[in-house]
Amino acid sequence: MSIITSSENLLKAAATASGEGLAAARTKMETTLKSAGAALAEASQPAIDGTRRSAAAADDLVRGNPWTVAGIAIAAGVVIGFLAAKRLGD
Repeated sequence: MSIITSSENLLKAAATASGEGLAAARTKMETTLKSAGAALAEASQPAIDGTRRSAAAADDLVRGNPWTVAGIAIAAGVVIGFLAAKRLGD
């Protein structure tokens, strides 16, 4: 059951205000939300792992070649500064 369907059922149960219907809808909604949260956590894990690997690779690159990285950063700053100054001058 989708979260939207569970939400609609909870709203319908709240509108009729029967104690049993509201409690049952609330229980179903809680179960659906928990399973959706678990599915989201499981689905996002590959992205988190990829980000960690990328960060580790970038850290290794910077630690292995600090002057090269500093030169590239300075060059990028100069280019961005030049383009920004040119754009503001127009």
